[in-house]
Parts: sequence; C-alpha cells; structure tokens
Amino acid sequence: SDLPDGFLLNQNYPNPFNPSTQIQFGVSKNTYATLTIFNALGEKVSTLFNGNAIAGQVYNVTFNSNNLTSGIYYYKLQTNEKNEVRKMILMK
Repeated sequence: SDLPDGFLLNQNYPNPFNPSTQIQFGVSKNTYATLTIFNALGEKVSTLFNGNAIAGQVYNVTFNSNNLTSGIYYYKLQTNEKNEVRKMILMK
C-alpha cells in the first residue's frame, strides 16, 4: 500500500474551525479502527468512526461542533497496531 507506516491520519481541515471540520484517515490493511474526539481535559466528546476500516480506502469524516465551546480538542485514531493523536482548535 502507499500509506506511510501502514497508517494515515491527516490534520483536520479547516483548522481552526467553526462549526465543522473534516478529518481524513486510512489504513494499509483491513483492521478495526476508532476515531475519537477528546476535549483538553481528556474527556471523550464524540466517536466519529468505530468499525472495520478497509485497506487502502481513505475515509473522510465530518466533526460537527455545534454543541461545544471554543477551545482545543484532540482526535485520536486507534487501531490494533498503532495510535495517533492530533490537535485541532474550535473558534466560535
């Protein structure tokens, strides 16, 4: 596969965002994956993806923050083999 390190998690776009942003991710082999949003305190805010990710497919998910306050949030992609976390900023 052409996915680096068998795993792809792009920076959200746009960032900063209001009220929604796009997050792209992909995996190089079929695996179970979760994409979760956390606030700055580490509390789970939302789960955007929770299921089997297909190898080579790039997923594009939308995070809608209508019910959240401005601040820093983190999104985490977790598979059986790797975890990655990135930061995003909500400005209302």
